Amino acid sequence: MRVLVVHCHPCADSFSAAAFARVLAGLAAGDHEVRTRDLYGERFRPELSAWERTNQFAPPESKPDIAPHVADLRWCEALVFAYPTWYSGQPAMLKGWIDRVFVPGVAYEIPVGGDRVHPLLGNIRRLVVVTTHGSSKLINSIQGEGGKRVVTRSLRVLCNRRARSRWIALYGIDTVGEKARADFLDRVEHELRDLN
Repeated sequence: MRVLVVHCHPCADSFSAAAFARVLAGLAAGDHEVRTRDLYGERFRPELSAWERTNQFAPPESKPDIAPHVADLRWCEALVFAYPTWYSGQPAMLKGWIDRVFVPGVAYEIPVGGDRVHPLLGNIRRLVVVTTHGSSKLINSIQGEGGKRVVTRSLRVLCNRRARSRWIALYGIDTVGEKARADFLDRVEHELRDLN
């Protein structure tokens, strides 16, 4: 598969960076074609400017700093996110990437006089999230797992109508031991190798 991996963590020596590396190892072992976006590494600007907001329907080619990201999004068959869950959701950098890249004309369109969004990312058949949570699965469930809903409900409907999502999460990362961390990294590599 053609896979776009979007990584979001400011520290190169973080557990999230280790998980990102294992994502790439698994995809390489599965012989997938891969493109990566390391948002912090490339100093992606997450804030949506006033110009972008008022020109949201302008073609992405008129926005040179997001045009390469749009090209990657249109190219991939699978979209993989690797990030830590902070305050029940995606880090601000990643949320900014979604705000700036999943725009009208790229991710969806609303026909003139229409009241329904028409998805434009039919090329994407798989969405995968590799993430960590400081709190337990129970606490995340009580909180409503906002970050999970963004991907599995909001982004997925902009993709192929048969798109499937996979949530690969390590809960309670602040309290689990080294074996649980190692097992999680092994699981990440295994599941990404077998991505279909």
